[in-house]
Amino acid sequence: MTVMTATMTAARTPLAGTAAGAVAAAAFSDVDETLIRMKSMFRFLAFHLRRRGEPPATYERLAEGLREAARRGEPRERTNRRYYELLAGESVADLERSGRSWFAHERERPGGPYLPAVARELRGHRAAGHSVVLLSGSFFACLQPIAEDIGADHALGSRPVVRRGLLTGEVLVPMIGAAKGRAVHVSAALRGFDLAACWGYGDHSSDLALLSAVGRPVAVGDDPELAAHARRHGWRTLEAGGHA
Repeated sequence: MTVMTATMTAARTPLAGTAAGAVAAAAFSDVDETLIRMKSMFRFLAFHLRRRGEPPATYERLAEGLREAARRGEPRERTNRRYYELLAGESVADLERSGRSWFAHERERPGGPYLPAVARELRGHRAAGHSVVLLSGSFFACLQPIAEDIGADHALGSRPVVRRGLLTGEVLVPMIGAAKGRAVHVSAALRGFDLAACWGYGDHSSDLALLSAVGRPVAVGDDPELAAHARRHGWRTLEAGGHA
């Protein structure tokens, strides 16, 4: 398992019985509200602050600032950067510990963290020998335990800058929108995936670059813009909690 560096968030667990470079197809999936039920960054932040002894009002104040920015129509990329500004000075090691504790807590909640349909499909891809790659605006603290649990080969997230083991509050590249499409193409070039034979899963119009990059896109859930695009292009659709 590769941990986060200053330039990339990555998690890897090798596919059993698969030689390096042998996998020609992959399933690329968004995470929040596609694979898992929640917005991981918000749920993690609430958990991390509680773990640190902060009162609930601290989380509410910080989260409301992010929500207000979104209500004003601020681009998702900028709101994503605002989130990591809140983590300036936090240590990588402590965030990783919080992330593992947070996900263990989510696993114990009724219903668990996953949306069943996509989790089932990704496990099916893994069983078929396909590589599984997660892409998310979230970061290593959230993505690493999810990737390990679902059996993903890689998890590519937003890239917080780290100096001397501490987050600076800066982000190199938010893994939002067009960045997801670029990441799919780079991943395919590095690992030899045939994108025409690859799958993509996403729940929001901001995932269109990811979905358009693969030959087998799947629109998850009921986002109106994404659903309309899927109908126009004949993409497969999947109910978040059910069957195709």
